[in-house]
Amino acid sequence: MREMSVTHGLKATMAPVLFKAACPDCRSRFELSASALRLAIGASRRTTFYSFTCPECGSSVRKPAGERIVELLTGGGVRTLRLHTTV
Repeated sequence: MREMSVTHGLKATMAPVLFKAACPDCRSRFELSASALRLAIGASRRTTFYSFTCPECGSSVRKPAGERIVELLTGGGVRTLRLHTTV
């Protein structure tokens, strides 16, 4: 005889992912949701970065993103733009 389990009325809920960030202009530290960040993946380390607008001072911030940062941001649902170079 096989055992079966039935689950009724359960909803999977996930807490929103928050990323810690800091502004180099006003030195504020804060948490941002995935929708507040943008990730650009280029052909090199120089052209791979993430960006956001500082919620405190309004500055546009752009920071380099290494492999680990790219992995964390993409896994957390940050919108990603893949940059292509022309040959």
